[in-house]
Amino acid sequence: MTRTDEFERSIAYGEAALTYLKGNRTPAYPRNYELWYVYAAGFNRELNKAVNEALKRLGHLPEELTQRFYDEFLSPVRLSDRVGEVSTRVSRELDQIINLLEESGGNAESYGASLRSAADILGSAGTKQQIRTALEKVIAATVSMERYNSALEKQLKESRVQITELQESLEAIRYESLTDQLTGLANRKHFDQSLERAIDVAARRGEPLSLVLCDIDHFKKFNDTYGHQTGDQVLRLVGAAIKSTVKGRDLAARYGGEEFGIILPNTSLEAGVTVANQIRSAVMAKELIKRSTGESLGRITMSAGVATLRPLESRDSLIERADACLYASKHNGRNRVTSEAELDPSTSSAVA
Repeated sequence: MTRTDEFERSIAYGEAALTYLKGNRTPAYPRNYELWYVYAAGFNRELNKAVNEALKRLGHLPEELTQRFYDEFLSPVRLSDRVGEVSTRVSRELDQIINLLEESGGNAESYGASLRSAADILGSAGTKQQIRTALEKVIAATVSMERYNSALEKQLKESRVQITELQESLEAIRYESLTDQLTGLANRKHFDQSLERAIDVAARRGEPLSLVLCDIDHFKKFNDTYGHQTGDQVLRLVGAAIKSTVKGRDLAARYGGEEFGIILPNTSLEAGVTVANQIRSAVMAKELIKRSTGESLGRITMSAGVATLRPLESRDSLIERADACLYASKHNGRNRVTSEAELDPSTSSAVA
């Protein structure tokens, strides 16, 4: 995507956000603008679903609902609060386990003392009654220790279950923070972090690293014609097609709007072009059906660009070269893949 395309798209989302603010008579505070901008862009599936349901029910979005939806779906505090809550619960469980183990140590020491006392009695016992008393003391201490160990085992099992559930909760939060809700692919944050790591690994190991950037053809026109809900359906369809094609160490992400990025570790330029064409074919093979009417809306096509990491190259430079290849695909008729090997100097300078 060129800077001009990105500028025009962001302005379109911004103008739509202002229209929503005016239509709902919502004060144009930054957080309210952010909510409607994200809604217009379709970046947050759950937010759009909640807003659409409220609009259907009420006809507009009251300010109190706007604030609630922002806090629920967009506020950066929300994720940190959830992580903090789970971390507190983990700490509580660990403290409980430590207390149990300390108590277990005290009981074991008490049991040892009981055994030593019984041994002393047996050593000096002169009658059957004294021997019996010593044995009864050993048996009573052993039964008590068995009961305590049984209770301790039960409590430790329960704590283990709790900690496993909390670990799963943290993993779910981590997954959510790195995943695009609409497509199920990695989000931009995950993409940026993963590309930095992949570049570092490729440089250290001397392996090739290819990057594919692809973009849905005529998506804005499609979105304007059929509406955001159908546009979301297109994005989900494309996400599923990409996910079914990308394997192993490769990472697919929703790079922004209708643009996607695929990181291909240990992959040559030629192999990267093959993957890009597989994605393009997988997307084009799916027919889009409008759910509300069953009407066929035809097939979706994608354009893609592929570049391979150069020595000492930065992340931004690699992205820029893949983006130049994507622009060339758009410029030369769409529904095609262009590799950096195909670019001529005039095309490269036009993109820059």
